[in-house]
Amino acid sequence: MSFFKKLKEKFTGNTETEEVSDKYKEGLSKTRGSFSSKINDLVAKYRKVDEDFFEDLEEILISADVGVSTVMDLIDELKMEVKRQNIKDSAKVKEVISEKLVDIYYGDEDSSVEELQLNDGELSIVLFVGVNGVGKTTTIGKLAHKLKSEGKNVVLAAGDTFRAGAIEQLEVWGERVGVEVVKHSAGSDPAAVIYDGVQAAKSRNADVLLCDTAGRLQNKVNLMNELSKVKRVIEREVPGAPHEVLLVLDATTGQNAMSQAKTFSESTDVSGIVLTKLDGTAKGGIVLAIRNELQIPVKFVGLGEKVTDLQAFDASAFVYGLFADLIEENKE
Repeated sequence: MSFFKKLKEKFTGNTETEEVSDKYKEGLSKTRGSFSSKINDLVAKYRKVDEDFFEDLEEILISADVGVSTVMDLIDELKMEVKRQNIKDSAKVKEVISEKLVDIYYGDEDSSVEELQLNDGELSIVLFVGVNGVGKTTTIGKLAHKLKSEGKNVVLAAGDTFRAGAIEQLEVWGERVGVEVVKHSAGSDPAAVIYDGVQAAKSRNADVLLCDTAGRLQNKVNLMNELSKVKRVIEREVPGAPHEVLLVLDATTGQNAMSQAKTFSESTDVSGIVLTKLDGTAKGGIVLAIRNELQIPVKFVGLGEKVTDLQAFDASAFVYGLFADLIEENKE
């Protein structure tokens, strides 16, 4: 069975999977519009698969922010596969590209790498890091909504005590979603806020504590010291925590998001990425660059403004969103 046929079967004919595929189709419309049209133009330009074809494909992938290192790996894989299958027709390469994108994302791991690691039956703590303006507080609110809708008891800790309005913003989300927010006054010690958050979560038998933190990257040394202190408090109060350290990145910033990911991963144990505003960029390939070059899985993506638009990441659904028009036309 062809790869397009497999994707089509996975994401059609089932209400739950169709909802997922619809979100990715809609959310990736800008990237798909740019990426797919360029791939189609490439196929129209070259009737056969040769070195010039691969050079032009390389440029298309780099312009989609897939990342130079990832593109080199992908081109090498494609060349081998084209040779192995003895593919002469350039149109057939589109399907091979989609399959290799999924393979490169997962590497030696399976889809469980994308799942949020929570401690069933005991308090789980998720620490959020990232620079100001990437949508960190909004992401916390949306994840709180998602977890609560799954029946979990959630508490929020307003650990970003320095950014003007950050505490109030988290409070608004807490009221909107219906979860408690633990806070101190502006300028307070973030570690003290997180400590109180842990105690509140324990006393209320919460399932999950979501912790906001400051994001002043221009003061990198102080910020990283602050994050280390927060982590030490969490580890002391709940051995084995935090269970996830999620780095929030803005997809529209492209390679700047990559540099932020490198900075934070060097300074704290980032376990997963939340990529916001993926629906607002034509360069959605940044998902693959982050995963392949930094070896950090993408856990969630923002595919719209609604509270329900924080979507658990699925590499197959992502590729479906990129190639939806071709997949749905597939008659095989």
